[in-house]
Amino acid sequence: MSIRFFNQYPQIPALLSLILLLAIWHGLAIYLHSNTLPTPWTVAGVLYQAVISGELLFHLGVTLLRLLASFSIAMLLGFAIGILLGNNRQLDVFFDHWLLIFLNVPALVTIILCYVWFGLTELAAILAVVINKVPNVIVTIREGARALDKDLAEMAAVYRFGKQKTLRHIIWPQLHPFVMAATRSGLALIWKIILVVELLGRSNGMGYQLHIFFQLFDVASILAYTIAFVALIQLLEGLILKPLDKHAQRWRR
Repeated sequence: MSIRFFNQYPQIPALLSLILLLAIWHGLAIYLHSNTLPTPWTVAGVLYQAVISGELLFHLGVTLLRLLASFSIAMLLGFAIGILLGNNRQLDVFFDHWLLIFLNVPALVTIILCYVWFGLTELAAILAVVINKVPNVIVTIREGARALDKDLAEMAAVYRFGKQKTLRHIIWPQLHPFVMAATRSGLALIWKIILVVELLGRSNGMGYQLHIFFQLFDVASILAYTIAFVALIQLLEGLILKPLDKHAQRWRR
């Protein structure tokens, strides 16, 4: 009965898991009784005050704009180059070592170099994030292009599907899992890089605020801002990515 209940209401286990996490956090905070680990209710109060004052919403909005700009550019470039390399063996071999080099260059190095070369500007900040993300997108999409079923493409040509119909019904369903993998990993990676970018060379944004809180040893504010940003990313996942994923896979039984 309990298994059937959880299958009907899958959100219940997730809610119980969250409650357990908060309980453990609260218990540790009470046991340690230290300013370095405030209770969940203390952090909730700080979060509420930051939202009411408008300070958190401002910095969150700035970071979100940087995230959307860099994410869009990285996905478009990575998708185009990944498709090109996945369908051209010679280009793939020629640029393979380039990809390995960029994949292994630390994000911190790229950020510092962009600031040194282009100054502490918004362009340098966005460019640093894009350079760090594009290789990951290229590798993922390239594997998707390599995995395309040639027999299905030949069938589409025989039945004269046309480019638009072939793309919609043959190519896209096969590429979709790779695009979603690149999208989800991209969001997870990019927002972390953006925080470092803002910490090192911006005068606003979540990363800048976290740097200020670190200097003040304000752990409650650090946790409050972190929770706010994680909640925003989860909101994007639930309201945008999951519905798009479900819509794209509606043909599956």
